Amino acid sequence: MKWFPVLFLLMWICAIYIAGIYLFVGGFLLVRLEVNRTSSCLDALYPGREPERDFCRGQPRFHKAVLLIIDALKIDFARFDPNNTSPRAYENKLPVLEETVAAKPSHSRLYPFRADPPTTTMQRIKGFTTGSLPTFIDVGNNFASSAILEDNLIQQLGQVGKRVVFMGDDTWENLYPKRFHRSLPFPSFNVKDLHTVDDGILHNIYTTLEGDDWDVLVAHFLGVDHCGHRFGPDHPAMADKLTQMDGVIRSVMGRLQNDTLLVVMGDHGMTDTGDHGGESQKETDAAIFIYSPSPLFQQPQAQVLEPEVVPQTDLVPTLALLLGIPIPYSSVGQVLLPLFPPHGQSAVGALSQQEALWINAKQVNRFLETYSSMAKDIPPETLAQLRNQFSNLSSEYLTAHVKGLLSSPRLTASLQAYLTSVRDACRATWAKFNPLKMAAGLVILGLACAACFLVSELSLALIRENGTLKSPCVSAALTGSCAAVFQLLKWSYVEVSWCVACAALGSELSFLWKAHQSRDVGKTGTGWMSLPQLLTPAVFILLLRCASLLSDSYVIAEGRVVTFLLFSLALYIPVHLNWNGYLLPPSHDLQKTSPLLPSPHALSPSTVRKEASTLMACLGLVIGSLSLSLYFHGCREEQGACQPSQFLSPLSRMQDDKLRNFHYVLSILALALYTYLLKSWMRNYGNLNASSVTVFSANWILPVSSICLGLHWAVSGTPEDSFKNLSELIGLAQLALPRAAYCLLTLGLSLIWLDPLTVFVKAKTSTQNKMAPRLPPRYRASIGISPQAELHHLIPQIYQQMRQSLDDGEASGAGEDDGRPAVEAYGLGTVYSAPLLLCCGMMGVGLLLLHPEGMALAFLLLLFEMGGVLYIHASASTLSGQYRTQAGFNVPWTPVLLWALIAAQFFHTTGHLPTFPSIQWSAAFVGFPDGHTGTILPAFLVTLNTFASHILLAVSCPLLLFWPVLCEFRNGRGGKACGDEGEDAVMEIRLRESPQHFSSALLQLSARYLFIQGAQMFSSVCAAAILRRHLMVWKVFAPKLMFETSSFIATSVSVLFGVTLVLRIDFSVTRWFKRLVPEASR
Repeated sequence: MKWFPVLFLLMWICAIYIAGIYLFVGGFLLVRLEVNRTSSCLDALYPGREPERDFCRGQPRFHKAVLLIIDALKIDFARFDPNNTSPRAYENKLPVLEETVAAKPSHSRLYPFRADPPTTTMQRIKGFTTGSLPTFIDVGNNFASSAILEDNLIQQLGQVGKRVVFMGDDTWENLYPKRFHRSLPFPSFNVKDLHTVDDGILHNIYTTLEGDDWDVLVAHFLGVDHCGHRFGPDHPAMADKLTQMDGVIRSVMGRLQNDTLLVVMGDHGMTDTGDHGGESQKETDAAIFIYSPSPLFQQPQAQVLEPEVVPQTDLVPTLALLLGIPIPYSSVGQVLLPLFPPHGQSAVGALSQQEALWINAKQVNRFLETYSSMAKDIPPETLAQLRNQFSNLSSEYLTAHVKGLLSSPRLTASLQAYLTSVRDACRATWAKFNPLKMAAGLVILGLACAACFLVSELSLALIRENGTLKSPCVSAALTGSCAAVFQLLKWSYVEVSWCVACAALGSELSFLWKAHQSRDVGKTGTGWMSLPQLLTPAVFILLLRCASLLSDSYVIAEGRVVTFLLFSLALYIPVHLNWNGYLLPPSHDLQKTSPLLPSPHALSPSTVRKEASTLMACLGLVIGSLSLSLYFHGCREEQGACQPSQFLSPLSRMQDDKLRNFHYVLSILALALYTYLLKSWMRNYGNLNASSVTVFSANWILPVSSICLGLHWAVSGTPEDSFKNLSELIGLAQLALPRAAYCLLTLGLSLIWLDPLTVFVKAKTSTQNKMAPRLPPRYRASIGISPQAELHHLIPQIYQQMRQSLDDGEASGAGEDDGRPAVEAYGLGTVYSAPLLLCCGMMGVGLLLLHPEGMALAFLLLLFEMGGVLYIHASASTLSGQYRTQAGFNVPWTPVLLWALIAAQFFHTTGHLPTFPSIQWSAAFVGFPDGHTGTILPAFLVTLNTFASHILLAVSCPLLLFWPVLCEFRNGRGGKACGDEGEDAVMEIRLRESPQHFSSALLQLSARYLFIQGAQMFSSVCAAAILRRHLMVWKVFAPKLMFETSSFIATSVSVLFGVTLVLRIDFSVTRWFKRLVPEASR
C-alpha cells in the first residue's frame, strides 16, 4: 500500500481545516481589551472647584470587613420557609439568614445575587473583585487561572495599607499571587473532596477573627459546590454541608465588632444536577447576605428603593466606598444604594446616597472615555448618547450641589439610569468580533470542504500521481512568508494568524487549480459532479443536518433530531434496494422466460434471501438501539420539564439501595456482554489461535481491564457512611483499580501497535496432509498458502494456482521426498479488521471508565449500532453487487454518513450536550481522587470523556472498508460455499490484489468522513457568524461552535490514528508474507 500519499493528504486536509478554525475563533471569541490603569486616592471625584481631596483620608463607614464566599450558594439555599413541613435536602438549612433579617432589619439584608455568565468560579471571582464583565472565551481559563492585571479590590486594599488575609479556594492565590498579607490556600480542583477546604478554613478563621492582624478577611468555602458536583443539590450530604455553613455564619456573626461589615455570598448557583457554567437562572442567581453589628440600613424599608436583584458587579463599588478606598478603574458596577444614607441623614464625613452615586458615575465615565479612546468597538452613536447623558447629568448635579438640593429623587434616578446605561452598552458591545478574521476563517473553511470533497472523489488519481501536494506546500510556504515580510515592512511586527491565513489560502487555491487542470477531472467530471449523483438521499440528509445547526430550536433538540435523521437514512437502504430489485430473489417465471445466460456474478436465490434477512434483522437492531438510546439523554435548561436520565447519575448519588444495586447489576451485565461479543467475533474468525501479543491482549488484558472497571464501580458506588472501618482500603481501591485499568489498556494498545497480526500459522508434512481427511478448516477465515507462491502480489488467480500446485504435489508424492511443509494460516481473512476492532474495543473500555456507571448500557447500544450498520452496509454491497462489478473498493456516501451521524447521536446518548454545564468534570478524578498537580492530565481526561463518541467512530471508520469484503462471501460467490473448489475469495487479503485501489479506497473513505464532519462544523461556524447578534448566540450558538470545532479536532486526530494503524497492519502483513517464504522452504 502507498502509505505516504494517504497519510500526507489526510494530514494536509486536517491542517487547513484547523487553520480555518483558528482564524474564525480568533475573530469570534476575542477577549475584550483590558485597561491597565489604576484608580488612586487623589482622583478628582468631587464636584465643584474645590481643591483635590485625598479620598482615602476620609472617615470610612467600616474599618474592617469579612467576606464569606460559599461557593455555589444559590438563592434557593438561603431562603427559609417556616410553612414547609417536608423540606428537601437543600431547603430550610440556612435559617440564620432569614432569622437575622426578620429580627434585625436595620442591620441586615438578603438579596438575590446575579452573576454574569459564564458562571465558573474564576470568572466570578474576577467579576466581583474588578467590577468588570467577563467575555465568553474566559470560560476556558477556569482551570488554568492566570493573574488578574486589571485594577481590583485586592490591589486597592493593599495600596492603602489594609491587611488582607485569605483562606480557602487556591484559585485566589493564582489570581492574586503575593497580594495577600497572609494566605492559606487549599487545593480546589478535586470535586469529590467535600471537607478539606472547609475544614482548613474552620481551623483558622476563628483565631484570625479574634486576633488583630487583619483588616479584610476573605474565606472561600467549597464544600457546597463540590457536594453539588458529586451528589447534586437534593442529597443528604448537601443538607449536612448547608447546616455546617449555618453554624459558621452564626459563629462569625458572634465575633464581629461594630466597625466590621460581614458579607456572605455565593459566586454562582447550580442546576438541578449540581452543575454550573452556563447562563440559566438557576446558575446565575446566587445569594448575598449583608450584616453589620451596628445599624446599617434605613428604617422603614419602604422609604428606601430596595433592589429586587443585585448584580455581582455592584459589590465592587459598594465595598470600595464603604471601606474608604477608590473604586477599581475598570468597574462598571453600581453602588448598592440601601447601604448609604439619604443626603442630610449621613454622619459627618460619611457618603450619602447621592454622593456615592456621583463618585460612582464619574469613575464609570472616566473608564468609558479611556476605553473608547483605546478600542473602537463601542458604536459611535451609543458613545455620543452616553457622553451627552453624562454632560447633562454633571450640570444637573453641580447645580443641585450648589443649591443644596442633592436629595432630589429625580437626580438619584438620573444617576442610576446613567450607570445602568453604561453597563448595558458595555455588555452589548463586549462581544467583540473581528469581522476580517471571521471572514478569512469562513473562506478557508469553505475551501477546505471543497478540497476535502475533491480528495474523496479523485482519490485514485491522487494516489497514482506523484508529488500531489508538492505545489500546495510550496504555495503555502511562499504566501505565508510573503505575509510575514509585508507585515514587517508595513507595521514592524508579525501577527501569526495572518501568516497562517495566507499560507492556508495559498495552499488550498494551488490544490484546487491543480485538481482542475488534472486530466482525471475531465474524464470523470460528468460522473461524480453530475446532478443525479449529487441529488441523493444521503446528500439531502446531510444538508438537513447542516441546515438544522442554524436554528436554535434544532440545536436545543439536537439529540432527537440526529436520531431521527439516522433512523430515516437507515430505513432508506432497504427501500432503495427493493426499488432496484435487489432485496428479493427473481421470480421463477422471470428465470424461465429469460433468454440470456445468467451473469457469472449473479447471486443465487438462497443467498439473496439470506442477505436480505441479515439486512432486515440488523435494521431492526439499529432501530431498537436508537429507540433505547433516547433513555440516556441529558436535558438542557431550555427544555423546561425535561428530566435527565437516571443512568447519568453515578451510583454514589443514589440513595435507594435497591435501585443502586439494580443499576450496578445492569452495568456489569452490559460490560460483560460488551467484552464477550468482541472476543466471540474474533474467535469466530480464527483470530484467537495465534500466540502473538495482540491475541494476548484480547485473551487477557481486555477481560482483566473489564474486571478492574467492574470492581471500580463497586468501590466508587459505596456510600461514604458504609464500611467506615474499611475507608482506607476503599480509598486505596479508588486509586489503584482505575490506574490498573489505565496501565493495562495502555499496554494492550501498545502491544497491538507493536505486533498487530492475529494470524495462526500451522505447518503439516505432506504425509500428514495425505492421511488427513479433506475437511474444511475450522474457521471460514482461514486459507492455505503454498511456499512456492510468489507473495509480492497475492491475487485470487495466484491463490488458486497455489492450491492447485499443492494438490498436484501431494498427489505425486513429491512432498514425501523433500519433506517440504504445507502451510495453513488461520485468521488471515480478517487480518485488518481484527486488530482494529480489538483496538476500538479496548479504547471503548477505557472511555467507559471515564463515564458514569450507567453508561455501560449506552456503550453496549453503541456496539449494537455499529455492528448493525456494518452488516447492513455489507449486505447492501453484496446484494447490489458493488464489489463484484467494480474494480475498486469504494465505500458509498450513505454508510459513511450513517457512521458520522452515530458519532453525533452517541454524543447525546452518553449524556453530553453542547453546553458547558453538561461537561462531566468528574472524569478528571477517575483514578486521581486526590486531585492533580497540573491541568494537562485532567484536561485530557475530560476531553476523552466529552468526545468519546467522535474518537471511537473516527478510529473505527476503516471498518466500513473491510466489512463488505469480509462478509461478501459469507454465503459464497454465485452460491458456492466458502472452501469449495474454485472459490477465489480470500476475504480481506483480496484488498492486496491492487495496492493502489486499496490505498485509494482508504483515502476516499477517510476524506469522506472528514468532509461530513467538516461540513457540520462549517455550518456551525456559519451559524455563529450570521447570528452573532442573535439573542441566543452566547447561550446556544457560541457553545455549539466551541463543541463542534473541538469535536472536529478530536475527530481529525482519531482518523489519522485509525488510518495509521491500518497502515501499520499492512506493513506487518507484507513483512509476514516475506518471512513466510524462506521459513516454509527450509
